[in-house]
Amino acid sequence: MKKIVVTGASRGIGLAISKQLLKDGYEVLGTHNRSEMPDVLTDNDRFTSIRTDLSDIESVTESLKTILTKTPPDGLINNAGIFIGSDMTDSDKDWLAVWDRVMLVNLKSSSLLSKWFVNGCLDTNAEGILVNIASRAAYRGDLQEYAAYAASKGGMAAFTKSIARDFSRKGIVAYTVAPGFIHTDMAESAIDRFGVEGLTKESAFDEITTPEEVANLVSWLVRGEVKHMSGSTFHINGGSYMV
Repeated sequence: MKKIVVTGASRGIGLAISKQLLKDGYEVLGTHNRSEMPDVLTDNDRFTSIRTDLSDIESVTESLKTILTKTPPDGLINNAGIFIGSDMTDSDKDWLAVWDRVMLVNLKSSSLLSKWFVNGCLDTNAEGILVNIASRAAYRGDLQEYAAYAASKGGMAAFTKSIARDFSRKGIVAYTVAPGFIHTDMAESAIDRFGVEGLTKESAFDEITTPEEVANLVSWLVRGEVKHMSGSTFHINGGSYMV
């Protein structure tokens, strides 16, 4: 039975991905931090929950390094991330503090997990599939107060391509998935503020993309059927940004 590690599995896109992978018959190890794992995951005997704080490298190392290096899973999905705003009018100290935290969680920790995963696969002569969940913002930018988020996701996409360039020939393929606005519980405040019409005005659809649709895409990628698309970015944003 194939095993997949999913970060940020307790809610939103990560929850949808974990549910779909379990439905597809995988063993799933999901991480969470502040949010509790829902029963729909913990009631499944093929699901394992690990609490870790991606803003704390020591916590990440203690909880995940051995898993990713000694007995590496068949796939790693770096989904967890934070979305914190900091206006250009903020003090330099406050602005840089937000940048440091966003980069640590969204880029540095996910890259470290990827490093361990790649090394684990190489050491055990195993193939592996890496899927990094970036964002539409990596390619079109975001509002200035969320520039750190956009930059972190742009870095994630570039890092994924670097992994693909060097390690695909060794059986380790890497993809980026770049969602636009996704209808999750974390998005409710934006929906309340702008409404569905406001959030879809640049979209080719009159509805917000569901996390289940992103999960279907990720599930397809981890099957390993399109290895020669390694390094590619898969855009799923309702046609709001076409590449």
